[in-house]
Amino acid sequence: MTELLSLLTDLVAIDSVNPDLAPGGAGEGRLAEYLADWGRAQGLETHVQEAGASRHNVVLIARGSGGGRSLMLNAHTDTVGVDGMDAPFRPVIRDGRLYGRGAYDMKSGLAACMLALKAARDMQLAGDVLLSAVVDEEYGSIGTEALLAEWQRWPADAVLIAEPTELAISIAHRGFVWLEIETFGVAAHGSRPHLGVDAIAKMGRVLVALDAHDRQMRAAPTHDLLGSGSLHASIISGGEEISMYPAHCQLLVERRTLPGETAERVEAEVRGLLDEIAAADSEFKAQARATFARGAYSIDAAHPLVGQLQRAAEARLGAAVALVGSSWWMDSALFGEKGLPTVVLGPAGAGAHAREEWVDLASVEQCHAIYTDLIAAFCR
Repeated sequence: MTELLSLLTDLVAIDSVNPDLAPGGAGEGRLAEYLADWGRAQGLETHVQEAGASRHNVVLIARGSGGGRSLMLNAHTDTVGVDGMDAPFRPVIRDGRLYGRGAYDMKSGLAACMLALKAARDMQLAGDVLLSAVVDEEYGSIGTEALLAEWQRWPADAVLIAEPTELAISIAHRGFVWLEIETFGVAAHGSRPHLGVDAIAKMGRVLVALDAHDRQMRAAPTHDLLGSGSLHASIISGGEEISMYPAHCQLLVERRTLPGETAERVEAEVRGLLDEIAAADSEFKAQARATFARGAYSIDAAHPLVGQLQRAAEARLGAAVALVGSSWWMDSALFGEKGLPTVVLGPAGAGAHAREEWVDLASVEQCHAIYTDLIAAFCR
């Protein structure tokens, strides 16, 4: 535990706030330098990849003798902002927990991966073991996109992501689609209602339809682990002045998706709702378009990778380990789109994106052991 605790303390003490999330954030540069220096000091093959301006992934590799399967461990190096936190980069240990920004999400998983990779270096494996420490997972995932764009440099047969899961194995997660809906009215002075069409009032019809659609989805879950999709209105704007009928209203919507639900399908279902409103209101004019999307992810519970990880985890923990679905999006979807079997297992704790963040240190040590055991089983 001493080496792991020292490593985790070092990682948390480095400010790596994502600058796209928090203007003025330090970014991942110093942490990338630390990881590259650590990798070289351990005799690991070390690659630094530019994913964006001054934003670098680090890929560390323990080469096998050849002929075996390769496994990539993955963690992100960026954190969310620190507004309202007291000394976020001064790690504090109390009651078996380590407190600080990134302790839980996800520098603890990164530290466990690093020491598992170090162990792999001396295990005389046939397959390679890789660790990809990527930037920007908390915002745009440019790190993993850059990693996959040059996959031929560091190919692997499977991926384990060390995001926190409370020591459960996540085999599915939701995706999301962002949509822009616009309603169009006719501008007129408030004293001349016979000339105006209120675009904001028309958007009210849209809001009612979207709310009904969300309730309908959630009342009929279709996925064993993820339940149902969902939808919510996020930002609305419209109008110019209080004495005018507004000619335009814009609504931004997020639709959380299940595996198999594409951006095209979601856009079509929202347009269908608009068509229904238009059929009942000759003055209703609207349009909808998807502006950004990330896919959902799932891997079959019967996949051999899932079974190997579950056996390794149960042997270390001495208890049954659940297969779960995660409600939030993760980079596993991007690996999945590349055709790579991907599983997620990480430590226990609390406070991701919150003012107080902590990780259970015993669970970090358990992750280190589980990762090491999976490596030994998978990369022979």
